[in-house]
Amino acid sequence: MNRMLAAFCALAASVIAASGLVTHARAEPVHAIAMHGEPALPADFSHLPYVNPDAPKGGRIAYGVVGSFDSVRPFIVRSMRTSARGVVDPEYGNLIYETLMQRSQDEPFTLYGLLAESVEWDDQRSFIQYNLNPLARWSDGKPVTADDVIFTMELLRDKGRPPYSTRLNRVAKMEKISDLSVRFTFNESSNREFPLILSLSPVLPKHATDAENFDQSTLEPGIGSGPYLISEIKPGERITFSRRPDYWAKDLPIKRGLDNYDEIVVEYFLSETSQFEAFKKGVFDVYPDGSATNWTRGYDFPAVDNGDIIREEYDRRTPSGMYGFVFNTRRPIFADVRVRRALTMMFDFEWANRSLYDNTYKRTHSFWDGSELSSYGKTADAREREILNPFPDAVSADIMDGTWTLPVSDGSGRDRKISRAALTLLQEAGYRIDSGRLVDPSGKPFSFALMTQNEGQEKLAVAYQRSLAALGIEMAIRTVDDAQYQQRSQTFDYDMIMKAFTSSLSPGTEQLGRWGSASRDHEGSFNFAGVASPAVDAAIDALLNARTAEDFRSAVRAYDRVLLSGYYVIPTFHLGKAWMAHRSRIVGPEGDPPLYGYYLPAWWDRTANP
Repeated sequence: MNRMLAAFCALAASVIAASGLVTHARAEPVHAIAMHGEPALPADFSHLPYVNPDAPKGGRIAYGVVGSFDSVRPFIVRSMRTSARGVVDPEYGNLIYETLMQRSQDEPFTLYGLLAESVEWDDQRSFIQYNLNPLARWSDGKPVTADDVIFTMELLRDKGRPPYSTRLNRVAKMEKISDLSVRFTFNESSNREFPLILSLSPVLPKHATDAENFDQSTLEPGIGSGPYLISEIKPGERITFSRRPDYWAKDLPIKRGLDNYDEIVVEYFLSETSQFEAFKKGVFDVYPDGSATNWTRGYDFPAVDNGDIIREEYDRRTPSGMYGFVFNTRRPIFADVRVRRALTMMFDFEWANRSLYDNTYKRTHSFWDGSELSSYGKTADAREREILNPFPDAVSADIMDGTWTLPVSDGSGRDRKISRAALTLLQEAGYRIDSGRLVDPSGKPFSFALMTQNEGQEKLAVAYQRSLAALGIEMAIRTVDDAQYQQRSQTFDYDMIMKAFTSSLSPGTEQLGRWGSASRDHEGSFNFAGVASPAVDAAIDALLNARTAEDFRSAVRAYDRVLLSGYYVIPTFHLGKAWMAHRSRIVGPEGDPPLYGYYLPAWWDRTANP
């Protein structure tokens, strides 16, 4: 009997194989997926908790940004830094091209269905299947299909830029299950986060995309599935988006209370100074202010006095990120960690914070400062030590046991105690003082150049330059325009650069491009420091494959310790609050903002008709 049953099963399998039908074990379709734990909102949720579902539709908003643009195609290398904002945009919303799923701003890393009405996956996350919403439509009225998804993935693999171009590297098989379903089976290089990253992929219309010329910059408005159309383009100056009256998803719970303006304008400016002056004059409506000096001293003008501009402060609930001076360790002068540590000691935070910023900032001691993911002040736990044991020299003892801290100066800008300690490290690395200058064993002066982008960076750079001069170190400051800054950043053409590394409560695959060995020599990556460390790679792998929240926290802390011990960045400071100035007619939902801070796509024009 058993032999007969086996023979029947074999015959059935051969018939199915010969027919060409694709069969898979079905997983239970779900409306949302989370990196760790379960989604907070049930399948029948009515709207996101941080929106006003009854927000009026209409009116307009204008945003202002520094830079320029020569393309409305954000997925290719040629427009990586000069693509129009808003087409696909984490800050203003994905106005033209939408993603398979949408991220909740009130959970560490949870995605809810958008183009994909539901998804299926297994506990091992060995595959994910997207079941598209049958209502989804392109702006020309044609349906969004599985063929569009497959076409997009292949097109971005062949002609896109990182990270889009590398996503299929982790896919063993991509299959069309039906007109509205597509399944991705992952290979051994995948990890537990990757299905969520893949779910944030945009989808392009196969029938309306010029595949042959896709890698060329263009100002030709494209057909998308998003809530807006491009209605006007002034290259390098302005782009205007107009609402689609037939937007397919306007009544979905995930979109209720969002996309509230009839018109969205993005204005471009050559510098932060001209940007702020334009805001004062009413050229645009919302100004997220990241300058302590400007926030304290810059709002003495009539629009503030008469209430036309409102200033608001929000407590931050997310990690600080890391802003600082980045060493290009590809340069021999910065290859020795003792040199990097000595130069880190020479940044006088106390003087800069008092003299330049009215004591507004907090010193940054971790890439995840202000959150439970930070290692600062904490002893490594057993799981962290397990991750780091194969690399005994990767983390210094004081960072491992939680006693490490950055030096606190006397605020003079020339604390001799700190200077002596830094000089000792430099002497250990082979340098000496000769006629007031720091020189290497051959007598060559220790000198390098810092590339800056704007007046704010230059002001801080001058303060650091002054401190280094006390040790006979010559640091030249080179302030370049935005286009040159971006081009040289992409090709690693600098000794030192100032950069901000954002951080979240769910660091993941993006860390490979920032600090992973494989990205060190990949032009266009964000590995500005030129890091290639087995310990860094192991820590990233641990956080990507953590199954529980506890293991994830330990992995990130271990990773934090390795980065801090490497002294790849001179930490400067961060704000404990977010600052926002906006026109009084632009308002947001009442109550506390979501976990990741105020969310501009949920705001509206209160003068619009209800």
